[in-house]
Amino acid sequence: MQIRYLHTMVRVRDLDATMRFFSLLGLKETRRWDNEGGRFTLVFMAPEGQEECPVELTWNWDGDEGLPSDSRHFGHLAYEVENIHDMCRHLQANGVTINRPPRDGRMAFVRSPDNISVELLQAGDPLPPEEPWTSMENIGHW
Repeated sequence: MQIRYLHTMVRVRDLDATMRFFSLLGLKETRRWDNEGGRFTLVFMAPEGQEECPVELTWNWDGDEGLPSDSRHFGHLAYEVENIHDMCRHLQANGVTINRPPRDGRMAFVRSPDNISVELLQAGDPLPPEEPWTSMENIGHW
């Protein structure tokens, strides 16, 4: 039996804000489906050259309020980055809170506008620790 990864789906409340967040991480829209009958939009975003591993943003036109909670226990999305310090500086400069700074030069966590936890992992060996990250405390949850 063979299995192939397709995507990770997350529900979003503000499609434009969430797309802006993921574009800051370097993801681009790869395809979109507006379903008039079901009143929802699916937007798939992935890093260039990795279109086979997208995140699917599901936006219900009438909102998600009133939908029963099914306790899906979503954990986080994880992306490998070329330079974790530079990525965190870029995100912070664009208003993204660094919930778990890369004090170890290896791992950080941020959250999207919809509170989706995103793990950032340094490609290869950890970078040498540097400020402001080494002195920065954790903020909130991830």
